[in-house]
Amino acid sequence: MHYRLKSLSLATATLLLSLFTPLLPLTLKFEPLVAQAQTSQDRNAEAQRLNQEGLQLVNKGQFREALEQFQKALVIVKEIGERLSEGKILDNIGAVYRNLEQYPKALEFYQQALVIAKETGDRKKQATILSDIADVYENLAEYPKALKFYLEYYEQALAIAKEKGDRKEEATILDDMAYVYHILGQYAEALEFRQQALAIHRKLGARAGEAATLRAIGADYDILGQYQKALEYYQSALEIAKEVGARWTEGRTLDGIGQVYYYHLKQPIKALEYYQQALKIRREVAIERGVGDRTWEAYILSNIAVALTDLGYYRQALETLQQSLTICREVDNRYLDNRRLESFILNGIGKGYFKLGDYPKAFQALQQSLLLSREAINRWTEIDTLSTIGALLEKQSQPELAIVFLKESVNATEAIRRDLQILSKEQQQSYTETVAGTYRRLADLLLKQDRILEAQRVLDLLKVQELDDYLSNVRGNNNTAQGLPNLPPEQQAWENYQAVLDKAIEIGKELTQLRQIKPENRTTEQGQRIAQLVNVQQKIVEDFNNFIESPEVLALAQQLNPKARKADLVNNLDELIALQDNLKNLQQKAVLLYPLILDDRIELILTTPDSPPIRRTVSVTKKQLNETIVAFRSALLDRTSDAKPPAQQLYNWLIKPLEAELKAADARTIIYAPDAQLRYIPLAALHDGQQWLVQRYRINNITAASLTELNTKPQRKMQVLAGAFATGRYSFKVGEQSFDFAGLPFAGVEVENLAKTVPTTTKFIDTAFTPQVTVPNMDDYSIVHLATHAAFVVGTPDDSFILFGNGERITLRDIQKWSLKNVDLVVLSACETGLGGKLGNGEEILGLGYQMQRAGARAAIASLWTVDDGGTQVLMDSFYAALESKGVGQDAQPTKAEALRQAQIALITGDYKALGQQRGLGVQQRIQSRLSPRVASNLSHPYYWAPFILIGNGL
Repeated sequence: MHYRLKSLSLATATLLLSLFTPLLPLTLKFEPLVAQAQTSQDRNAEAQRLNQEGLQLVNKGQFREALEQFQKALVIVKEIGERLSEGKILDNIGAVYRNLEQYPKALEFYQQALVIAKETGDRKKQATILSDIADVYENLAEYPKALKFYLEYYEQALAIAKEKGDRKEEATILDDMAYVYHILGQYAEALEFRQQALAIHRKLGARAGEAATLRAIGADYDILGQYQKALEYYQSALEIAKEVGARWTEGRTLDGIGQVYYYHLKQPIKALEYYQQALKIRREVAIERGVGDRTWEAYILSNIAVALTDLGYYRQALETLQQSLTICREVDNRYLDNRRLESFILNGIGKGYFKLGDYPKAFQALQQSLLLSREAINRWTEIDTLSTIGALLEKQSQPELAIVFLKESVNATEAIRRDLQILSKEQQQSYTETVAGTYRRLADLLLKQDRILEAQRVLDLLKVQELDDYLSNVRGNNNTAQGLPNLPPEQQAWENYQAVLDKAIEIGKELTQLRQIKPENRTTEQGQRIAQLVNVQQKIVEDFNNFIESPEVLALAQQLNPKARKADLVNNLDELIALQDNLKNLQQKAVLLYPLILDDRIELILTTPDSPPIRRTVSVTKKQLNETIVAFRSALLDRTSDAKPPAQQLYNWLIKPLEAELKAADARTIIYAPDAQLRYIPLAALHDGQQWLVQRYRINNITAASLTELNTKPQRKMQVLAGAFATGRYSFKVGEQSFDFAGLPFAGVEVENLAKTVPTTTKFIDTAFTPQVTVPNMDDYSIVHLATHAAFVVGTPDDSFILFGNGERITLRDIQKWSLKNVDLVVLSACETGLGGKLGNGEEILGLGYQMQRAGARAAIASLWTVDDGGTQVLMDSFYAALESKGVGQDAQPTKAEALRQAQIALITGDYKALGQQRGLGVQQRIQSRLSPRVASNLSHPYYWAPFILIGNGL
C-alpha cells in the first residue's frame, strides 16, 4: 500500500490519508503481516530458484548435487506452507532417486507428491506421478502393483484427454489400457477398450493406428480360442500395415498369424514361414531405426524354436533358444515383458535338454525358469515348468516326487480358474503338450501307485480342463477350485522346496536391483552386498541341483512309496464318504464309472455306494481302441451292418473287467464320465454276447461329477416348450464346412404328438420357431424340446450350432447366455456330432452338456449322429410316453434316464406295451401308419435307438 501511495499526487494522497486516519491504529496492526507476506514471497522465490538450479543439474546428469538443491527448496516451501510448490519439488526428488536407482526412496517421495496433487486437484500432475510410481514398481519387479498404478494413471490421462478433446491421445491411452487388461488376463475388458480405440482411429483416418489395434484384437481372440476371428483381424491388420508401410505392425501381425497356424491349425511348417517373414522385417526395422529394443526379435526366435522342437529338430531349436536368451539378457530385463519372455525361453531350453536326455542341464534351466516365472507372475509358464519337472522326475524313476510337482502344476491351474473372471490364457497355447496332458500324466502315476480316489479326482478335474481348452472360459465351481490336497509327506517335500525357491526369488530380486545401479553410482556397501548375494545365489543353485538326491527328500519319497504309505482310503476317507452318500441318495442303485485312455492301456475306475473305488487295468493300446471305436461307429451308422462284433469287443474292454463288482453292487444305473474318443460312442450300445447294455442298465452320461448336481429332483408337473423345423431349406457355410439342411417333416409330427402326450405343451413351428421368440421363454418350462438340425463339430465352439426354423443359428458358445434355471431337460432330437472323417477328443460333446448345465438346465439329451427323421419321431414318442407313465410298482414318474432306457428297449424288442397300454398302442399305430416298412422293420438296429445320450442329472 505505501509503495502505491508514492505514485499518487499530493492532493489525492492527502485526501486518502484523511479518509483512512480513523483506521490508522488498525492499519498499523497489519504491517507485520504485510512484512511477513513479503518475506514469504521472497522465500518462495528463493525456493523456486533452488528448484530451478536442481533441474539444471539434473539435465547435466549431476543427480547428487541436484538432490541437495531440491532438499533446500523443500525445507523452505514446507515452512511457508506452499503446498503446490512442495508437491512439484517432492516429485523432482522422487525422479532424482529414481535416476540414482534408489527405488524405495523414489517411491517415498512420489507418494508424498501424489497426496498433494490429489489435495490440490492437479489432475495432470496426478497422472504423471501415477505413471512414475508404476515405472518404479516395474523396476522393483513388483509387477502386480505396477499394473495397478498404470491403470490408475491411464484412467486419469483418459479423462484429461477427453476434456481437451484430444482424440488421438484418447485412442493411444485406450490401446495402452487394453494392453494392461490383456496382461492381467481380463480379455473382455481388453477387447472393449481396443474396440473403442479402433473406432477413434477409423474416425480420424489414422490407418497405422487402426492396423496396430486390429492386430492387438486378433491377439486377444487368439488367446480366447476364437481362432477364425483372430485370423480375420490379423488379415485386416496385415493389409492396412502393408498399404501404409507400417513395418513394425506388419511384422508383429505375421508373427501372430504364425502362432495361429502353429498352435491351433497344427501346421508348424506354415507357421515357420510366417515367423521367418516376421523376423526378416524385425531385423530390417532395427537397421532403419538403429539398434532399438531387440525384445521382439528374441520373442520371434523363441517361437521359431518351439516349431523346430515340434518338428523334431531339437539341437537347432536349442541353438535358436540360446540366441533368443542372449538377446533377452542384453536388453533391460527389469521390465515385465522381458522377464516373462526370459522365463519362457528358459522353459523351452529345459524341455530341449529333456528331449535330448541331458537331465542335469534340463533341470537347471527349468529351475531358472520357475524362479523367473514366479517373480514375473508368468503363471502359465510356471504351470508348464512344474509339469515338465514332474515329467523329468518320473524319467529319473522318482514317481513319488514327480507326483508332488504335477500336483502343484494342477493346483496352480485350478487357482487361475478360481481367481479370474475370464481365465488368463497368456501363453498356455505356447506349449507343445497341452495342460490336459499334465492331468493325464498325474492320473497315470497315481493309478500305478493304487491311489485310486486321488486319480478319480484328477480325472474329474481333467474333464473341466478339457472343457476349458475347448470353450476357453470355464470356471468350474467350489468343488473343482479345491484342487488336489497333498498328503503330509508331499506337503513337507513341497515346503522344503518352496523354502529354497522363496529364498532364491528374494535374492534374485535384490541382486537384480543392485546390478541395475551403474557401477559409478554404487556405494561401497552396495558393491559388497552384490558379492555377498552372488555367493549366496551359488549356494542356492547348488541346493536346487542337490534337492532330488538330498537325504530329506529321499526319506520323504520313501514315506510316499506304496508299500510304506497308508492306504489311499484312509487319506481320502471324507471324499469317499461324500461320493458314496451321493450315490446312495440317488436311490437308483447307481455306480460311477470313469475310464482313462492312456497310450498303452485303459484304466477303469468304478465307485459303488458301499465299497472303496475299484481299479481295473485293460491292456489295449490307444491305437487299437481308436480303431475299434471307428469300426463300431461305422457299423452303428450303417443300418444294414452287424454292429455286435465291435460292440462286444468294447464291452470286453470297458464292462467285462468289472462284471463281478457290478453284480455285487446290484447296480442298475451306470453314471458314466467317458474319456476322449469314447465320447463318440454310446455305452448303451455295447453288447455282452446276449443283449445290449441298455437292457441291463440305465446309462447316465455326465461331464464331471464335480460339475453335476446328481440329486436334484425334477419338477412334479411337466410343461414343455417345443420347436420344430419341418419345412423349408437353408444352405450356409461355417468355418471351412458347408451345410445344406432341409426341413424335417417328421419333426412337425413329433411336436404334434408331444403336445398330445403332454397337453401343457407350447409349440413353435418353422418360421415361428425363432431365437427371439423361443430363447426368452425357455425358462418358463420344465422341458425344452428342439426338433431341428444341430451340429456339434470337431473344432471350436463357434463352428457348432443349433438351427432355428427361420434359418437363424446360435452357436455352442452362445448357449452360455441362456437362462435355464427352471429347466429340467433340454432335448435336441435331430442333432449330430459330425466328425467329418476326423476323430477328435469329444470336447464338443462335453461342451454341449456343460453349456446346458452352466445355463441352469439339469440335463440334456442329444444324438451322436444324424438319425432317420421317422426313427427319431418314434424314439421321442416312446420317450415321452414313458416319461408320462407311472413307474412300475411306484407312484412317481420314471426318471429321465429310465424313460430313455424304456424307449430304447421298446425299439429293440418291438414291445411298446411297457410304455403304458394306451400310450404304447398309440406309438405302435403311428409306426404302422406313417413309417415306411423298411424303417419300421429295422427299428431294432442301434442306428435308430442308440445315438441318443442323456448328459447330466438323470433323475
